[in-house]
Amino acid sequence: MTTLADLSHTNHDEPYSEDYLQTILKSVKTIAMVGASADKTKFSYGVLRVLHETGYDMVPVNPRLAGGEIRGLKVYGSLEEIDRPVDMVEVFRSADALLGVAHEAVAIGAKVLWGQIGVVNAEAARVAEEAGMKVVMDRCPKIELFRPFWKPKLHLKI
Repeated sequence: MTTLADLSHTNHDEPYSEDYLQTILKSVKTIAMVGASADKTKFSYGVLRVLHETGYDMVPVNPRLAGGEIRGLKVYGSLEEIDRPVDMVEVFRSADALLGVAHEAVAIGAKVLWGQIGVVNAEAARVAEEAGMKVVMDRCPKIELFRPFWKPKLHLKI
């Protein structure tokens, strides 16, 4: 079985392999979601809900909602305030904000930095990878988690 330590992907302009993405999603347990929203109409809420229902220990991070709850989960104001180890930091913020989040993710010892669809920052990827983290950008973990089940069966006749 491939482990996080075995993974390698440094050219983020190239597609990520299925093995790379699936190994990350199978390896991580605790996911801090930076930019989590309590608004049920927001995409970040839906992703948090599905990942939480799938069994991940979700940690919402949003300074405006700090001290409150989203789906019964305590909301933290920053990554450094989280009271347990974090495996993956998922980012629902602008691409410009990703660099700052990368520095914070390195500081807390996270293993993976994941930028949501549209969240791409080469400098943030460099910072995270130099610290030994794995990086995914411009992808949604909710989509990637279920992608293997959506693959068409090309050998079947229609």
